[in-house]
Amino acid sequence: MGDPHHDHDHGVSAEADRRWLTVALVLLGVFMAGEVVAGLIAHSLALLSDAAHMLTDAGGIVLALVAIRLAARPPAGGFTFGLMRAEILSAQANGLTMLILAVWLAIEAVRRLVHPPAVTGGLVLVTALIGIVFNVTASWAIGRANRTSLNVEGAFQHVVNDLYAFVATAIAGLIVLLTGFARADAIATLIVVGLMVKAGLGLIRESGKIFLEAAPSGIDPPALGTRLTGVEGVEEVHDLHVWQITSGRPALSAHVLVAEGLDCHAIRGEIERLLRADYHITHSTLQVDHADVDVHCEDAHGAAYRPEAIASSAPTRWRTDVRTAAPDLGDAEVSNAPRGTRRGRR
Repeated sequence: MGDPHHDHDHGVSAEADRRWLTVALVLLGVFMAGEVVAGLIAHSLALLSDAAHMLTDAGGIVLALVAIRLAARPPAGGFTFGLMRAEILSAQANGLTMLILAVWLAIEAVRRLVHPPAVTGGLVLVTALIGIVFNVTASWAIGRANRTSLNVEGAFQHVVNDLYAFVATAIAGLIVLLTGFARADAIATLIVVGLMVKAGLGLIRESGKIFLEAAPSGIDPPALGTRLTGVEGVEEVHDLHVWQITSGRPALSAHVLVAEGLDCHAIRGEIERLLRADYHITHSTLQVDHADVDVHCEDAHGAAYRPEAIASSAPTRWRTDVRTAAPDLGDAEVSNAPRGTRRGRR
């Protein structure tokens, strides 16, 4: 039973996100067309790789814009959370396209290291410097959007990596112009490939954690379970699950057992206040029952958390101490025995 007064204000509206992403998309589109022409004239793989990367930037921003619109749709039918995770699909697609593009560019860069073509260093340098200006502006625009959204962060990482690419390309163009060392163009491309792989893997890892419903970064479920047992009247917490509906929207569910005679609703409210204040969790579903050792939760999942005083006096048939597996959980005991293995009266 969650708090009916959830607060989902993240400081930047979806409409503002769309506006800033559209500004960045226009900037990238205009420059990308000119860069393709310059790359073909200068025979520069670095420029063409930048243009290809900008194409994925533009595609990533389009995906982000579509995902924002889909995520704004209200829940309907079988989609009880709406389409919030469309944004996570967009982020994962952005990461995958970066990795695919990185592989192609790496192969082409190695080929050009072996057989370097003639490169027009001056044109490469001028185009890259102009590209830096465009990408700094586009990065600033996307940075004004809500970067706690993995969807927006994916688009931002695309553009920032393209900015790094332009810096490397400008340096390569200067080297070619001053020394005639044509392989500098391919070396700059390989540096960009490394940055793309790093960013792409990061996006895939973070989006994968959300799809696999892992706990959000910064929240340790055992420590959280122990913390909840510190609420006055709580005798046990089990079936504790923490995940993210989408980026920036953590959720929690748990079965909480409280001492006989106490107000279940009041304790639930206290737990919800703790979750909001200390963990920024505003979506919580808590089943709160009075403890009754004679009634068991046969399908409980995960560890059970109990205050030390209660655990030490509990019947041995449900008190299996596994603190050796989690030695730093303070004064609460963690058990994998028929946990919470008690369901009682409201």
